[in-house]
Amino acid sequence: MRGENLTKVNAFLLVGFPTAPRLQFVLFLAFLLTYLFVLVENLAIILTVWRSASLHRPMYCFLGSLSALEVWYVSDIIPKMLDGFLLQRKRISFVGCMAQLYFFSSLVCTECVLLASMAYDRYVAVCHPLRYQVIMTTGLCVQLVAFSVVSGFGVSVIKVYFISSAKFCGSNVLNHFFCDISPILKLACTDFSTAELVDFVLAFIILVFPLLATVLSYAHITLAVLRIPAGTGRWRAFSTCASHLSVVTIFYTAMIFMYVRPQAIDSRSSNKLISAVYTVLTPIVNPLIYCLRNTEFKDALKKALGLGHVPP
Repeated sequence: MRGENLTKVNAFLLVGFPTAPRLQFVLFLAFLLTYLFVLVENLAIILTVWRSASLHRPMYCFLGSLSALEVWYVSDIIPKMLDGFLLQRKRISFVGCMAQLYFFSSLVCTECVLLASMAYDRYVAVCHPLRYQVIMTTGLCVQLVAFSVVSGFGVSVIKVYFISSAKFCGSNVLNHFFCDISPILKLACTDFSTAELVDFVLAFIILVFPLLATVLSYAHITLAVLRIPAGTGRWRAFSTCASHLSVVTIFYTAMIFMYVRPQAIDSRSSNKLISAVYTVLTPIVNPLIYCLRNTEFKDALKKALGLGHVPP
């Protein structure tokens, strides 16, 4: 594009889900109800953990932190979607787009590290039960949560800096419903290989290393459980990890489908559909997975809501 007069892009147009006006209103109601449900269930978890002294333990500290991430996560994406559905305001400023991308990337990276920290907590609980309270102190729990946040937000600063440094000109139509890395870089009119390389290296570090830590933790957990004589004890030991393992499986499966799937199935429609499932469905499912099978939490929630007396 040398020698051409190029106009710098200072805003993007989010295509979203182009449908008939009536269907746009239906989508608005569906995503609004979903958003409110996610807020209610995750805020209920945060308040229950905060108000119930019996839940002031590392496992529930991690659970409350995960719920806080989910609230922030959906609040970064869905309000702009609702605005587009109802008022058809598709425009988002360049700064606003980079800000949305930054928080989205930061929260995803933070969740990777937080899930690895939760896996370590389950490893200590199963493999070193007698030393659990000595190892997994409140101080260590806070440090792990803080490290998850600092590493996630710190890595994303570098990623977004290089992405925002690329030159965007010509078309400003972003074929997505929020500002994600791949659709943004497709609009760059200059060489963005450096931005792609930085994004790949940092994504590898922040995604693969926590995944390896999680896999190693569960490898040790599996070996420890297999040493337990067959019967109730073995299932009880593994059931303490089942919820976390389910959340990890859903999280990394969605990440693989979003960012690591072959180009042959990388269509724009499927990309938006998978992203919608990931950004909306997982914040709904994760709290349900953790809480529905957890009798202790359900009792604490009922007590917090005044729905019944729970004996001390």
